[in-house]
Amino acid sequence: MRDQLLGLNRSAILVALAAAAFACAIVSFADQKKIPAGSLFVPEKGKFDILLDGKSVGREEFDIAPGGAGWIAKGATKLNPPGSPASTVTGNLVLQPDGVPVSYEWTSQTEKTNSAHIVFVGGVAKMTLEMQGARPFEQDLTFSSPLIAILDNNLYHQYAILARIYDWSKRGTQTFSVLIPQDLTPGTITVDWAGALTADGKTYEGLRVVTSDLEVVLYLDPNHKLVRMEVPSAKVAVVRQ
Repeated sequence: MRDQLLGLNRSAILVALAAAAFACAIVSFADQKKIPAGSLFVPEKGKFDILLDGKSVGREEFDIAPGGAGWIAKGATKLNPPGSPASTVTGNLVLQPDGVPVSYEWTSQTEKTNSAHIVFVGGVAKMTLEMQGARPFEQDLTFSSPLIAILDNNLYHQYAILARIYDWSKRGTQTFSVLIPQDLTPGTITVDWAGALTADGKTYEGLRVVTSDLEVVLYLDPNHKLVRMEVPSAKVAVVRQ
């Protein structure tokens, strides 16, 4: 009798495990169906520690996930650098599967709260800026291509998006239109494959992002997930937690 009961228990356990595995497979299949066809991106979320001269001065939390027919990238950064007031910056970027931006919203809070909403139509960014205590300000910015890299101040997960837009099959030096929304600054950047890079005893694949006055080095794992970035001239490092 005891053996029969044990056998029944084992059978029940096996059935339960099989049912659980089947349920997981259904959930996994459902998650895959949510990812738009032809996407450059993969779902990910995480945290970055922001270091200035080796000391932590803030943290960013972010989430990149499929939404509707495209993708939504959200980030929130809290900064408390020495000698400066604490601040919070948030960004919400909606993208097409190929990386073309659809819309972007940001808010910045220090002593005052400022925000903006941007809609992208073709190669035109239609921006509405709201500064606390002032009337809304509207401006259109025109770019040579609808594929515009959004690299806003202190929202470092957007460099993870840039690493996905970069064409790894070609590598080499690639040029992108870029917008820094908080500065109302359009322009271009070059992204160059930097080969193998080493940090903390580990080897990564590198990208070097260059603007007219700044160089940013990205450290990526074999799946091209952003693990670390450095701005050597500013002694800033951003490290995934």
